[in-house]
Amino acid sequence: MIEHTFSILKGVGPGLERRLWRKGILNWADFMAADVSFISPERKKVFDARLSEATGRLACGDMRYFARALRRGEHWRLFDLLAGRKLAPLCLDIETNGWDIASGGYPTVVGVYDGLEYRAYVRGENLTRQALEEEFAGCDYLITFFGSGFDMPFLKDSMGITFEGLHFDLAFGARRLGMRGGLKKLEGQMGVFRDESVRGMDGYDAVKLWRRAGQGDGEARRLLILYNKYDTINLMEMAGTLYGMLRKRTGIGEFI
Repeated sequence: MIEHTFSILKGVGPGLERRLWRKGILNWADFMAADVSFISPERKKVFDARLSEATGRLACGDMRYFARALRRGEHWRLFDLLAGRKLAPLCLDIETNGWDIASGGYPTVVGVYDGLEYRAYVRGENLTRQALEEEFAGCDYLITFFGSGFDMPFLKDSMGITFEGLHFDLAFGARRLGMRGGLKKLEGQMGVFRDESVRGMDGYDAVKLWRRAGQGDGEARRLLILYNKYDTINLMEMAGTLYGMLRKRTGIGEFI
């Protein structure tokens, strides 16, 4: 989808992008080769240079360039590059002790899933700043549910963790499609399920499980990690569904 994307150009929105598609200018190469009558020669020259640079950056896998060049709400457009492992994804979800940072809040479990393996980082065991920084260092494409509003700010404030790369926040992608509700509600709408032993649990249950685990309850610890696992791994399937819906919404399917 990214090579069909002209919103990478300053001043180009959905309307002009679709107008280009209707004219048969479907990708960056088409644009650079075309005489676009409704764009001034001066502006066309600037756009050509921008698209030439983007083509080179894509070829060499410089995903940080696209994280800066695209509005955050458009990062979904690179999701299809995960096919064939052209991008290194990382789904992430955190659990906390239920308090905000100012009141003594901290992450209890940070779950990550790279499309192949789920890993749980647990406070007091293996949850360290270095461990998370290593995870993010190998990530091209972060996938969360409201992670830009909660998970990442919480990790920044509590552990100094930041990530400046591509970030597909499914909560905001769903809102653009008119879909409301939290992760569990949208899972149900999309036919994404989790193990029966953690079905129906929510964030407050995770807080209570953490407290029990801290008292030596091994079963509570197991359930907490299993709960986080489904919060994390289900993001990948949901991302694929939302990507397809967002792509359809652009109208590109009418032309290719």
